[in-house]
Parts: sequence; C-alpha cells; structure tokens
Amino acid sequence: MPRSATAMSQILKRLVTPPPIKGRNHTEAQTELYLEELSEVIETDTICCQTDDFLDRPPTPLFVPAKTGVDVATEIPSGDLFDFDLEVKPILEVLVGKLMEQALLEVCEEEELAEIRKQQLEFEEIRDADLMEMQRLAERERRHREEKERRIAQHLEYQAKQKELVEKIAARTFARVYLEPLVPNVYEDLYIQGYFYDVVEHGVAETFIPWLLDAVCEELDVEAKCRALLDSMICEATNEVNEAYARLDACELEEGVVGEEKEGDKVNELESNEEMKSKGFHGSENKGEGSKPENEDARNQSIEP
Repeated sequence: MPRSATAMSQILKRLVTPPPIKGRNHTEAQTELYLEELSEVIETDTICCQTDDFLDRPPTPLFVPAKTGVDVATEIPSGDLFDFDLEVKPILEVLVGKLMEQALLEVCEEEELAEIRKQQLEFEEIRDADLMEMQRLAERERRHREEKERRIAQHLEYQAKQKELVEKIAARTFARVYLEPLVPNVYEDLYIQGYFYDVVEHGVAETFIPWLLDAVCEELDVEAKCRALLDSMICEATNEVNEAYARLDACELEEGVVGEEKEGDKVNELESNEEMKSKGFHGSENKGEGSKPENEDARNQSIEP
C-alpha cells in the first residue's frame, strides 16, 4: 500500500502543470471534452476624463555665453591716431587710378571685340561663299556622277537585252530545228505503240473475238460431253449383248441338245431382245442428233449479234 500511494503521488506530480516563471502567472484554460458555460459575470463601468489643451511653446531665448574675462576701456582723443585728409588722399589716388586704368582697358577691349566681330563677319561671309561654291561644285559632281551611272546602267541594260534577244533567237532556231522532225516521229511512235487505233477494229479485236472464242469453246465442250455420253451408252449396250450371248452359250453347254420348239422360242426371245435393244440404241442416237442442231442453232443465234 505505501508503495502504491507513493507511485500515485508521483504520477499526480507529473500531471500537474509546472510553476510559472518569475514575473508571470498561469491562466486557467478549460481542457475538458465538453465545454461549460461560464456563468460568472464581471461588473464593468465606463468613466472618462478631460485634459487641458496644449499650450504653445515659448520662444527659445538667445544664447548669451557667460563672461570669462574683465572688461576694460581706452579713450582716444580726436586727432590723436591719424589725419583723415592726409591719410585718405593716397587711397583716393589709387582708387581713381585703378578706375581709369580699368575703364581704359574696357574701352580697348570693346574696340578689340568690335574689330574681332568685324573680322569674324568678314570671315563668315567668305566662308559662306566658299561653302556655296563647294556645294555648287559638289552638286555638279553629283549630277555628273548620276548621269554617268545612269548611262552605264542604260548601256548594261541594252547589252543584256541584246544578249537576251540573241539567246531567244538561237533558242527559237534550235527549237524549230529540233521540233520539226520530232512531231512526226512522236506520232509515228505512238501509232506503232498502239495509242492511235480504229475504234471499230479495236472493239472487234478486244471484245467480239474473245467473246466468240469463249462461246465456240463452250459449244465444243458441250459437244464433246455429248459424244462421251453416247460412247458410254454404246459400250454399255454392247456389254449387255455380249453377256446375254455368254449366258446362252453356257445354257446350251449345260442342257445339251434342246428341242426345236424351245430353241425356236429362245431364238425368238433373243431376236425380240435384240430388236428392243437396237431400238433403244437408235433412239439414243436420234436424241443426240436432235440435240446437235439445237446446239448449232443456239450457237448461230449467239454469233448473229
């Protein structure tokens, strides 16, 4: 139990917020899951105060340094230091002399400036005349140069046209010489290669003759099939007759001599059988002959268009 109590106290110490720093306070904050309404109302009141208007700043007084020495005074009577007329005369002479000298220098300078201005005007007139003459000469030189260039360009253009004319004449002559035999040769080659043909002849050769050959081949195939069928029928009939004769020969050998009546009856029967077979054979031949004209008529009708 004591151990558990100490453990709980340590846990509670860990969960408690540490103390605030010096000069600060903790503020309680709600950290629970559900918010709680704060019902405590703090009473407040509004007050105000009035201050006087600011007065203007008074002017700053002049700075007067403090006296550090001792004041003394000296009295000088009139005429003790200097004589005004005597002392002022050389000063006035110097001032008047300098003034006259300065005036003379200014007059000389003005005359010199006037002379310089006059010479400058004369120089400008001469320079303007020279510039005008130079411009006139430059303009004349420019006109001469442009005229020269224009004439050179005209001459070059004339030479180019002459060269082009000669080339055109040569090309036309060569083309005429080259094309005169070319056109007949081309037409002849095209005619030989089959590009020029008669429409009727081409239609007969390309359409009618192949169709005619196909129709003839079909008729020949039909005729060959009919002949093969007829040959097979003849072979079957001859085989049956031979078998009948073989059976008769076998019967005669086994029975021996038979009465004349029986022989006559058998002969009659055989003759009747032969007649029937021969009739059937002739009928098949007639059928084949009858189909042949029909085939020929159909072929003639197919050829007539």
